[in-house]
Amino acid sequence: MADERPLDDQVQHRAEDGVARITLNRPEVANAITPDQRDRIIALLGRASAELATRAVVLTATGTAFCTGADLRAPRTTAPRPEGAPERAVGDIARTIRDGAQRLVAAVLDCEVPVIAAVNGTAAGIGAHLAFACDLVLAADSARFIEVFARRGIVPDGGGAYLLPRLIGPQRTKELMFFGDALAATDAERIGLVNRVVPATDLEATAKEWADRLAAGPTRAHALTKALVNRSLESDRAGAFADEALAQELALHTADAQEGIAAFVERRNPTYRGW
Repeated sequence: MADERPLDDQVQHRAEDGVARITLNRPEVANAITPDQRDRIIALLGRASAELATRAVVLTATGTAFCTGADLRAPRTTAPRPEGAPERAVGDIARTIRDGAQRLVAAVLDCEVPVIAAVNGTAAGIGAHLAFACDLVLAADSARFIEVFARRGIVPDGGGAYLLPRLIGPQRTKELMFFGDALAATDAERIGLVNRVVPATDLEATAKEWADRLAAGPTRAHALTKALVNRSLESDRAGAFADEALAQELALHTADAQEGIAAFVERRNPTYRGW
């Protein structure tokens, strides 16, 4: 059954002091995500890149789950079919994955400001990959991460087989994906999927503290650093070094770089403006 609430209530957005907060708000279905919600998140991340006033993003959710995957009960529109055509044609599923889960994960990876996941509860399927795509991952001690795909007889999508080996290596990735067992937040931190685990009551405050620190930093340098790190595992040394030199060339032309150098010389704290 479709959720009749306005979309901006299902995915809430608040911007304050340089931080955009995106909150999934369908706790009654454990924040399973619909196509409309996905598209709104993508649009909000694009907006965060374009607005100079936005210098960090926090992605979180209400209730006891972060996101338990795609909402398979949500209505979906399909293109008209010729008479006699099958309900599902070759290419339909691949197109759905490309235009859906992969596009969502790419929007996080490509966002030009740092994105913090504040994982308040269960993150499963695309919900887990949405969190792992973020630049920093905070998790409540009650959170858990589940690669549910093998339980359904399907393969991971939403970039999971791209993200996880780069974060924790192929063997640990296969263990999680083959067995589909729930991974506790503390174990996720131990193997490198989570930056920090905090008591659930401290999650919001910790996410705010981290986001405020990022929002006070040199935003363009953060964007260039993010791009360098994200590209590094796909580059050879020559390409990585060339990317680094170009990124530093660009960074040194920003007002924040000039402020940072001046502050160092003058022995004072810098005041960065984000450009």
